[in-house]
Amino acid sequence: MDAGLILLVFLALLFAWGLNRVRRALRLGPVGYAGVMIVFILVMLLLWGQTMRG
Repeated sequence: MDAGLILLVFLALLFAWGLNRVRRALRLGPVGYAGVMIVFILVMLLLWGQTMRG
């Protein structure tokens, strides 16, 4: 497995844990939570694509 991909998975888990705490504090609904997760996944895929190209 690529080391960069392992790092991205670790960051995603860390982000999900932090987002869950923030969601509880802000009382985000499931739609807001899903929206933030979709944006995060897209950004991570774009970053991963950039590292694969260069």
